[in-house]
Amino acid sequence: MAFHRKVDAVLDLNPDIAVISECAKPEILLERGANAWMEGDPVWIGKNPNKGLGVFAFNDYSASLAEPWHPYLAHIAPVQIQGPTEFNILAVWAQNMSGGTYRKGQSGPLRRALSAYRDFLTNRPTIVAGDFNNNIFWDKPGWRMNHQTVVDKLSELGLVSAYHESMREAQGAETVPTHYWRDRKKDGPTYHIDYAFVPTTWMWMLKQFELGTFEDWCGNGFSDHVPLILDIDV
Repeated sequence: MAFHRKVDAVLDLNPDIAVISECAKPEILLERGANAWMEGDPVWIGKNPNKGLGVFAFNDYSASLAEPWHPYLAHIAPVQIQGPTEFNILAVWAQNMSGGTYRKGQSGPLRRALSAYRDFLTNRPTIVAGDFNNNIFWDKPGWRMNHQTVVDKLSELGLVSAYHESMREAQGAETVPTHYWRDRKKDGPTYHIDYAFVPTTWMWMLKQFELGTFEDWCGNGFSDHVPLILDIDV
């Protein structure tokens, strides 16, 4: 929230592409000074004008919403990236809760999106990235929204988690959290629920992978999440 007050922290990373959850629509950002930094037309989807999913492009890249786009899969955006390297991004802000409870008997929105956007995911190199709001340690036998199912489907598409490949850690055994929940304290409840899945072949070109630190992002009051930062030499 209030991305216009925090954008400098993202711009300091000099991103080519930034996937931002819970940000206001571009028209509102422009009213709040985004003309000083926004390049081109970002992709934004959502029902709440102050809290949606945005994909911002910089440095000679541009982003556009792919067709078909399925609005019923709220806050999951198929985005085509044009520029020095052309690829796709399935940007994710997965809302797995319904009325305060998990949809135990239903496929989560990301799992459904992987089926609905299969052609998009396979027609050129694709990254699936964002807030998945899920982890294997919450999986239960018979639950259709289990995170392992999503990991398996992404694997079938030739995609691997940059964090787990870089850190040599198993899904569900992450040693570094991405989400400092509720208290926003380093010793409070923490979870690993944000991911970037990239083509297996791109892992050979991954120059750097890191997570933002608690001190830089949560401690400074920017967010209860830290960013995943990938530098891929394609």
